[in-house]
Amino acid sequence: MVDANTAIRPAPALLPALAAMTSLQAIVALAMFAPGVVAPRAHIEVWQLSMFSCAIFAVGIPASFWGGGFIARLGSLRIATFCAAAIIVGMALASLGSTAALLAAGLCLGLAMGPETPASAALLARLVTAERRAFVFSVRQTGNQIGAVCGSLALPAIAIWLGPAWCYAAVGACALLAIVLFERLRPAYAIKIVPPPKLDLRARLALVTADRRIAMLALASMPFSAMQVSLNTVFVTLGTRELGLTHIEAGMALACAQAGGLVGRLGWGYLAMRLDASRAVLVVIGLGMAFCAALLGLDGASLGRTGQFAIAALFGLTASGWNGVFIAEIARLAPQDRIGETTGAVLTASYLGLLAAPALVSILDGAASLGAAFFTLACLALAGTVALAWGGHDTAKK
Repeated sequence: MVDANTAIRPAPALLPALAAMTSLQAIVALAMFAPGVVAPRAHIEVWQLSMFSCAIFAVGIPASFWGGGFIARLGSLRIATFCAAAIIVGMALASLGSTAALLAAGLCLGLAMGPETPASAALLARLVTAERRAFVFSVRQTGNQIGAVCGSLALPAIAIWLGPAWCYAAVGACALLAIVLFERLRPAYAIKIVPPPKLDLRARLALVTADRRIAMLALASMPFSAMQVSLNTVFVTLGTRELGLTHIEAGMALACAQAGGLVGRLGWGYLAMRLDASRAVLVVIGLGMAFCAALLGLDGASLGRTGQFAIAALFGLTASGWNGVFIAEIARLAPQDRIGETTGAVLTASYLGLLAAPALVSILDGAASLGAAFFTLACLALAGTVALAWGGHDTAKK
């Protein structure tokens, strides 16, 4: 079908594909954040949120790693339809309210979370020029913040006024509308090509390890992803339990963080494009997220409301703002006929960070506090930043 290979006719328009893939990420993010945002009203404990997140990434890791071949054969927009369908099923399960249902919902959402970024990278990489790649990929990655901001503002109010089940129903309705959009656009991007040969496990791993720059990107992405998922899933609980915020205030602080991430994804992408220095931008981002997490974890309650909201925005600017530059850098360094497979293989390392973070946070929360967990994540992010800087200069050459 489409995507990661040279097309036999001129590429279709960029903007409809960009809008579709951005909306896909927004809905995936909205679904993934929903249990954490409504947790105080739905009486969901931290260990249950950790179990939910672990289930997502336990499925999402192999779905991302092996999804490149399906993307090349079915097309990115057909994969997007399957992702949206998995979200609908997952939200229906989460609405049942039991621990087992929440676990099953996480497993379903893993089928949506895993393939969506490789599918987007494979489609957009062939539609955008090299000069605009970092910015366009950063725009696509704003879907995460769009979904998070909408969820942070709307879902707590829906949970309070109508009940948590209505939150999940709203997310499912958004996914159903997205399927209509994806299927309307799909014929325009479904170009018949010869699929590339299948890759075995060793060949997929070699896509990451053969280039030290890609390998260091994968390594640094693990603590960066761990920081991001922790911000998204347990920040509301941190705010209500340790920062002295009400549920609504904590939701507003998380919305500030996600708004910061939205600005960050666009701003960092534009900066990387103008300076032609993606790796240096990622190093700055890593230092910023480590600082914010350490400050909130060690002394967040003493900052006051204004300080807490400001640090939350800066936290989101960094911890939720790095992904676009990261994905664009993978697409630049990857073999151009293997962008989907390379992206999926590198994201496997990122998802290992996502998988480990909930368990680490849960353990540290039980042994000490959520503040201690965020400080530990800050130390890991700093180590990842050092690895990224050591990985080599950003030559930014075709």
